[in-house]
Amino acid sequence: MPAAALTVPAPTLDEIRQWPATVGVPRAATALGISRAQLYRLIAEGKAPVRVLDYGAKRVVTASLVRLLEAA
Repeated sequence: MPAAALTVPAPTLDEIRQWPATVGVPRAATALGISRAQLYRLIAEGKAPVRVLDYGAKRVVTASLVRLLEAA
């Protein structure tokens, strides 16, 4: 299967605004246009461009994701 068939289209800003208060790293990475591995690496280095909560599983605060994307 070609790699292009495996990519997930990035959600629109309006779609992201409808998301729950927090989302998983894979979903947030898709919105940012980066891989989940890259976002996990940024989180581990303390360089994530979004607010991340860590309650066993890492969750990205949707409001911080929206603010970042609105500024772009």
